[in-house]
Amino acid sequence: MERLCGPELPFWVANETLHTDRPDLPECFQLSVLSWLPCIYLWAVCPIYLFYLKRNNRGYIMMSIKNRFKTVFGLLLWIVCWIDLFYTFHELRHGHSQPPIYFVTPLVLGMTMLLATFLIQFERLRGVQSSGVLFIFWFLSVLCAIVPFRSKILQASSQSEVTDKLRFTTFYFYFTLVVCELILCCFNEKPPLFSNVVTDPNPCPETTAGFLSRMTFWWFTSMAIKGYKMPLEAKDLWSLNQRDSSKAMVPTLLKEWEKEQAKAKSEQNQASQAVYSKPQPSTTNHVTGGVGGGESSPEEVEVLLSNQKAASRQPSFLRALIKAFGPYFLIGSGFKLLQDLITFVNPQLLRMLISFTKQKGVPDWWGYTLAFLMFFTAFLQTLILHHHFQYCFVTGMNVRTAVIGAIYRKALAITNAAKRSTTVGEVVNLMSVDAQRFMDLTTFLNMLWSAPFQIMLALFFLWQNLGASVLAGVAVMIMLIPFNAVIAMKTRAYQVEQMQYKDSRIKLMNEILNGIKVLKLYAWEDSFKEKVLAIRQKELNVLRKTAYLGALSTMAWTSAPFLVALTTFAVYVYVDETHVLDAEKAFVSLSLFNILRFPLNMLPQVISSIVQASVSLKRVQGFLSHDELDPNSVDRKNTATGVHLLFYYISDFMRLFLKRVNSDYVLYSINMMVPQGSLLAVVGHVGCGKSSLISALLGEMEKLEGDISIRGSVAYVPQQAWIQNATLRDNILFGKPYNEQKYRCVLEACALTPDLEVLPGGDMTEIGEKGINLSGGQRQRVSLARALYSDADVYLLDDPLSAVDAHVSKHIFDNLIGPEGVLKGKTRILVTHGISFLPQVDNIMVMVEGRVSEMGSYQELLKQNGAFAEFLRNYTLEDIIEEDEATGRVYSLSPFYRQISIISADGEGTRSRSVRRHGCSQRKHGEPQEKKKPHEMEKLIQAETAETGRVKTKVYLEYAKAVGPLLSVVICLLYGCQSGAAIGANIWLSQWTNDATRNQTKENVNMRVGVYAALGIAQGILVLISSFTLAMGNMSAARKLHHNLLTNKLHTPQSFFDTTPIGRIINRFSKDIYVIDEALPATVLMFLGTFFVSLSTMIVIISSTPIFAVVIAPLAFIYIFVQRFYVATSRQLKRLESVSRSPIYSHFSETITGSSVIRAYGRHSAFVLMSDMKVDENQKSYYPSIVSNRWLGVRIEFIGNCIVLFAALFAVTGKESLNPGLVGLSVSYALQLLKKISLSQILCLCSQAPWDVEDKKPLPEWPMEGNVQFYNYSVRYREGLDLVLKNLTLDIKGGEKIGIVGRTGAGKSSMTLCLFRLLEAAAGEITIDKVKIAEIGLHDLRSKLTIIPQEPVLFSGTLRMNLDPFEKYSDEEVWKALEHSDLHKFVSNHPAKLELECSEGGENLSVGQRQLVCLARALLRKTKILILDEATAAIDLETDDLIQSTIRTQFENCTVFTIAHRLNTIMDYTRVLVLDKGQIAEFDTPTNLISQRGIFYGMAKDAGLVQ
Repeated sequence: MERLCGPELPFWVANETLHTDRPDLPECFQLSVLSWLPCIYLWAVCPIYLFYLKRNNRGYIMMSIKNRFKTVFGLLLWIVCWIDLFYTFHELRHGHSQPPIYFVTPLVLGMTMLLATFLIQFERLRGVQSSGVLFIFWFLSVLCAIVPFRSKILQASSQSEVTDKLRFTTFYFYFTLVVCELILCCFNEKPPLFSNVVTDPNPCPETTAGFLSRMTFWWFTSMAIKGYKMPLEAKDLWSLNQRDSSKAMVPTLLKEWEKEQAKAKSEQNQASQAVYSKPQPSTTNHVTGGVGGGESSPEEVEVLLSNQKAASRQPSFLRALIKAFGPYFLIGSGFKLLQDLITFVNPQLLRMLISFTKQKGVPDWWGYTLAFLMFFTAFLQTLILHHHFQYCFVTGMNVRTAVIGAIYRKALAITNAAKRSTTVGEVVNLMSVDAQRFMDLTTFLNMLWSAPFQIMLALFFLWQNLGASVLAGVAVMIMLIPFNAVIAMKTRAYQVEQMQYKDSRIKLMNEILNGIKVLKLYAWEDSFKEKVLAIRQKELNVLRKTAYLGALSTMAWTSAPFLVALTTFAVYVYVDETHVLDAEKAFVSLSLFNILRFPLNMLPQVISSIVQASVSLKRVQGFLSHDELDPNSVDRKNTATGVHLLFYYISDFMRLFLKRVNSDYVLYSINMMVPQGSLLAVVGHVGCGKSSLISALLGEMEKLEGDISIRGSVAYVPQQAWIQNATLRDNILFGKPYNEQKYRCVLEACALTPDLEVLPGGDMTEIGEKGINLSGGQRQRVSLARALYSDADVYLLDDPLSAVDAHVSKHIFDNLIGPEGVLKGKTRILVTHGISFLPQVDNIMVMVEGRVSEMGSYQELLKQNGAFAEFLRNYTLEDIIEEDEATGRVYSLSPFYRQISIISADGEGTRSRSVRRHGCSQRKHGEPQEKKKPHEMEKLIQAETAETGRVKTKVYLEYAKAVGPLLSVVICLLYGCQSGAAIGANIWLSQWTNDATRNQTKENVNMRVGVYAALGIAQGILVLISSFTLAMGNMSAARKLHHNLLTNKLHTPQSFFDTTPIGRIINRFSKDIYVIDEALPATVLMFLGTFFVSLSTMIVIISSTPIFAVVIAPLAFIYIFVQRFYVATSRQLKRLESVSRSPIYSHFSETITGSSVIRAYGRHSAFVLMSDMKVDENQKSYYPSIVSNRWLGVRIEFIGNCIVLFAALFAVTGKESLNPGLVGLSVSYALQLLKKISLSQILCLCSQAPWDVEDKKPLPEWPMEGNVQFYNYSVRYREGLDLVLKNLTLDIKGGEKIGIVGRTGAGKSSMTLCLFRLLEAAAGEITIDKVKIAEIGLHDLRSKLTIIPQEPVLFSGTLRMNLDPFEKYSDEEVWKALEHSDLHKFVSNHPAKLELECSEGGENLSVGQRQLVCLARALLRKTKILILDEATAAIDLETDDLIQSTIRTQFENCTVFTIAHRLNTIMDYTRVLVLDKGQIAEFDTPTNLISQRGIFYGMAKDAGLVQ
């Protein structure tokens, strides 16, 4: 330095700086170090920063006034610096030679100012609105210039005049300009031209926020204020940043995952070729996947073997994740490293502070400097830590977005086999729970390297402090590690087990909610409730074990730092007589031990969270590795020119997993060709493979050999209509543009026009999940309309006419499908059970057990005299006889043009009549026409409302009540005692350290160590007890809350399920129960912990420095103020987030059920987009809630830092009166203080009539006769809707057979629902055998009635369970019921017999078989009153006949209500009830009604039953 500054200017003078009350730095130091520091910084950062700017171009910013000022000031600074330089040259010429430093410094400064000016302009061109690099540079410059600023004034005041006038002036010029630059740098430039900020309606202010605002998260304040003033709504949320959206995230992950898969595949191919030279024959319908079963040929076996060997290398999803999200995450890791280093500065400062209080006669400014330094490092640490968290959380959020997107895309493409191996519930869990696990892990992941790093640093400083005694403490730590590891291992095992229970519980809940109506009708809720509670009980047992382990580990890590401190101090004192434990050693060590505590707690947590995530990783990876449908299994060359040939050559080809479980083929050697524009009918018995044929054409089946080719686009109508939760119009358009004229034609052809007049919002009516508010017939017609509107080349119609009535199906056939219909000239394949249409089709294909038995035109087949002719003869004859009996007259054109099609929905009058008589929709009621404006359209599915305002104290009280009031109080007391013990131990320690100052260390070492140990061990035991009690309390709360929620949901009236998407209820059962099981206990633990820590901190600091109480009041006020702001906003954000989460899952489960329809229409990408939008919508509320935590963290920790500052300042001011022990105690306590407060989520509940009413219980044998009376009975679906049935009065004698007919929505189904009290009376009453049904319990009523419902619902479980869940009946009775319902053959041929497993929703039985199972249920119950609701939806004629005859024989003396679809089934009934618009139109015997020539006569005429 001497060479630079010369001998006159010394670099460092201790007496001038440290040991004086007016310190000043020497001029040489000022000119070199202080001037060069900012310059070195800027030149060092510059290359990296320029590279970054070259890579990231955001568009340029127009020159603004601010920018011009910045540039001008920069140039002025350069000029000012060089004036100094030239002045030095000038002096040199005049013989005043200055030391070299006067040349070097101005030169360096001038160059740096030029660089800064260049950067200002370059940033403008690259679209940087606020520069962090320059801000730090100007800030450093100002900071370094403050010292010369003060020292120049001091010098001037001590001397009479200023010696170096020019340099004095230029310096103050320089100082002013630098301050101006700093101020200008705080403000933002305008956003760059053409950036998306300009176009976005509600952009996130983060993108345009300044550097300071970003560092302190100030940009979030606007939302915090808004949320404080009024509850936030979805429209207040900012749009998602472009880089966080699904559009950016999902492709990045998928790209990496595809690379992984390709790599794995190529390795596998090499491996398999190494084992066997024969390549694998790619005949399957899969992209990857095994070879078909059956008699496999030798080479197939070989391939199977080689597959097993090569399968070891699976594509790694983890690697894909790391490649996609690693780089961004590393920035966060960089912040973490900085923070770890800064953490250790404070204990060093604390040491200096304590030694400062011990010394006498030291200048006071030392103490103040230390206090401010402590504050500054703590503040810096806060900022850095929260930026680390921000990066981690955003990475987590991105991972979740990408994983959900990947799973959704995969679910649309997997094969049926794969689909059966994972239930909808499991996949929803992959999306909700497993994606969440990844998200939780990213926040901790850095601890994996940071924890060991912190531990090593802490040990290094401890060693310096206490020497080898530290090893004793380390030994204790090392002993605790295996203990924690064992606990973590056990916890992991339990975690996996609990996930399995949870999966099966959610799966069961999903089924229960899907079949809730059936459960209510059969009064089966109890049996299913028991099943759920049994699973829940197992889940709770596992949870309890986990909780107890948790309590142990909590004890371990609360006591760990203390045990370490105890052993270290004890060893330190006993090892050597000369060792004295003074305040400096004790409290610096304690603060280091406190730092140690965090990584030590975190390590086991991180490890267990990694373990959980690895379980999730395997699950997700497994799902994403499933086989996909091969898009090329059906050859679809869209040849626009030439003949449209739907050409078929399928030989020996398919096995479909979906139908018969793995055992046999479904379709054999089918060869067929359908000429372009022809209509092919496919007929056959139930379960002969008709639907499978359609699936094969769509490429949904696994093709073993042969080819399928289809020319042109395809439209598909499935057997069970799939309806989205959207408006009716959206369901029909299905993504095609709206064309008024075409749309009207479609509605007309599908007979939907009259229905629209009935629906409350016309075609803009919103349709519930699964089409809940449409009747079966309407759903099927909407499905047809969708196909027609799509205007495809090939139509695959899977039995679309079975769900509508005779005349409607005739209308649809004539206007739509038939030779004269709208579709003539298109290729149509129609699966049907209706005979009457067969003469009009071009070709008929008869299927028997998966083979084609005959094929040809109607006439040809009759001539062949095969199975088909036989089948026809039986039927037509029977019908003629039936009619003869019924009407005495036969319609001339007898057999064929009469409609016997099996149809389910409702007797809908033909078009001509329907205009006069539109009834009223089944679930929604028409308002008078003039009111029906679109904006009054009633939303069926209520949007999930987020509760606003505070989490009501009631909720916490509810939770406390569930825990148990006494237990709650005990827990709080235990926590109080535990904190008391901890404070006691530390105060004792501070007394002990003061012995050192009084030189009494020798005599009472034993007593000091003993009491310290006793207090600490007491604390450990209290922790253990309080954790155990808390765990017990949480368990009982979890049990009660789930039990209440479940009981409640099963008691909820049907109307709730019609208006609530299942996804939302499932969300309650999966996510919210998870919160109660796992998240809430943790939150309570944290809350109690932090509350008592803060309390004890306050007590300790105030007791040692009473003046501190003055500061606490304003700090506490600020704290509460910030907290209020935060809680209001954050709570709303959390709620918005959980509200926007449900739609992701409900959309997802809807997509899975309709995947074949979505694929057939090629709407794959549109649905993916919809899902992405829903995920983005959800992240839109999640992102601000992350930031809100950072925002709060920075502000609260700032208050904590103020506490540190004041504790230190008061320690400095009260230096004389305080002893070092107390200083150490109060400051080290202040350093600990950080707090978090968490919120809970709420379960909303509704109620229904009681299941059993004790004092009104009917006699066990009631009803004896089966008389049913309706008296002035009216009913409506929900409050505020019109009446569905108006003033019905009827009297039905026991044993009568009543047929109920009427148009769609005339109230037929509603009438049967009333008997079961799924709808409660609005007026009037129903009595059965003189008992008023409104007065008895629901179960008593429902268990005495039997219904065969419109849609057959089965639950997963054995067949036996599906017939008799309470196991009331013997096996013989069950077999007998099966025999009567024609299932005997099917079941007895199956190896499992009655234990045959039905899959979710009964997927492995055909629709017809499911319907027969429902019949068997009815036969088993054998009650006095039977209701048939359109029960023959999907059954071929023979089976239908069988059912009718079974009902006639088995239920001979029962009262039977049949909602008729085919009039000939009710022609021999005692009486027929005709409903119209909810009122009785006619009620008499069929013969009388026909002779009256009223409505019934018209319907019979349409059906061809009378002339």
